[in-house]
Amino acid sequence: MVLLKEITRENFWDCIELSVTENQVEYVTSNAVSIAQSKVQPECIPLAVYDDELLVGFVMYCIDEDDGEYWIYRLMIDKHYQSKGYGKKAMKKLLEIIEQDKSHNKIFLGVHKESINAVKLYKSVGFDFTGQIFGKEHIMKLDY
Repeated sequence: MVLLKEITRENFWDCIELSVTENQVEYVTSNAVSIAQSKVQPECIPLAVYDDELLVGFVMYCIDEDDGEYWIYRLMIDKHYQSKGYGKKAMKKLLEIIEQDKSHNKIFLGVHKESINAVKLYKSVGFDFTGQIFGKEHIMKLDY
């Protein structure tokens, strides 16, 4: 069963050692940078993705200070565990957490359009492009 767990002293090094495939590196910020970002931007919540006790990935989300909306800043599954359904299961778990907050009703994320598998994943759980572009990332939104 896929679980999202807090980053702790015990799993910190394992989380930062997770990596994506060579052709995905340009699309994904490292977990070390993401965890560091969460220390200077305490609104960011980093979580480890587990299949029971097996660490398979990393996510980070927040209520963005600029617009007051939920954003999924990171989702990555380690290269050894990709194409096994973990990305979709992790995304669904994360959406369950966010959607408990009834004071909001939409979630945003940015994606490189060239990252075809990521776009396909996000669309499969209900995200659609907004037409906005931030840097190299195209913005997607999910209404809930």
